[in-house]
Amino acid sequence: MRAEPTCPRCVGPLRAPSVWSSDWTCPVHGAVLPRQPSKRPGAESLAAVLSDTRVPVWTPWPLPHGWLITGFGTAGDERTGVRGCAVALSGPNLLGGPADMLLIAEEPGVGLGAHHAGLDGPDPGAGFDSVPPQVKVDISGPRATPGGTVSMWSVQAAPDRAVYVGEAMGNWLWAVLWPATAGVLMLEPQTLLDLREPGMEPHLPYGAHCGRLDE
Repeated sequence: MRAEPTCPRCVGPLRAPSVWSSDWTCPVHGAVLPRQPSKRPGAESLAAVLSDTRVPVWTPWPLPHGWLITGFGTAGDERTGVRGCAVALSGPNLLGGPADMLLIAEEPGVGLGAHHAGLDGPDPGAGFDSVPPQVKVDISGPRATPGGTVSMWSVQAAPDRAVYVGEAMGNWLWAVLWPATAGVLMLEPQTLLDLREPGMEPHLPYGAHCGRLDE
């Protein structure tokens, strides 16, 4: 049986569109974009995401040493297209042990990034950028500004993870890392590649599916 879409903000059940409403509706959060079941890591899953996305599909490139792509998550449906996209990666924590990371691009108000970050609201909240940014990443791709740099801020979230958020190409960009100590990875120089355009897909290495996508 195929898993049903869920709320991107609370992972709760949704009421499907009907003759009375075209919206997916959460009993708690009202009309939302449906969070679809996660996709297994692989070229076919990536192609399915790229065929329907309206937001960037970010991956670090080159990948950090020992890291692999471990799945994809989306929010949206056939009518709306993908308006929130998560790319999962897994690899060694620089401070020891394994680590996971979700890179999430989404339109404001979707709530996929905030949910994975452990925040209540759909967005990072007012004032998150009132201090100097803790992280800066370069972005690359046909739609990115040449030499573009994105500032990212650490936001207070669940204690078991590190969270950074900024704005890139008109969409939120979230980096959520487990455990919290894995956040030091973002202090290393990083270039994020937008995979949407033809010719921008490198030979990506894939690993086992990341369960963080389904939390």
